Amino acid sequence: MRVTDGFRAFVLEQLAGLKSVRPRAMFGGVGLYADDVFFGIMAADALYLKVDDSNRGQYDAAGMTAFQPYAGRPMTMSYYQVPANVLEDGDELTAWARASIRVAARATLRKTRR
Repeated sequence: MRVTDGFRAFVLEQLAGLKSVRPRAMFGGVGLYADDVFFGIMAADALYLKVDDSNRGQYDAAGMTAFQPYAGRPMTMSYYQVPANVLEDGDELTAWARASIRVAARATLRKTRR
């Protein structure tokens, strides 16, 4: 799951339009937070953003897949890989990230209400 310094710097630069984004090391990868909302994962030089029914269709339409933290195991998480063309367009990536922040915030709110 290691993330190179160059990829990490590139993603953070592309997300410069989001003022409150901060990276945090996690298990060889990098977690992305907006304030206290965990919305993204960088792993093996790929970016994955949080999805639910409101934004999963974009990822499915692009043929992207869910994050699998353990190779060879069928477990997936509700984070999907960002397509390369979106990753390379800072404005588009920022829009996708904002959608994922909303998804993650809703999920956090649901958990705290339980």
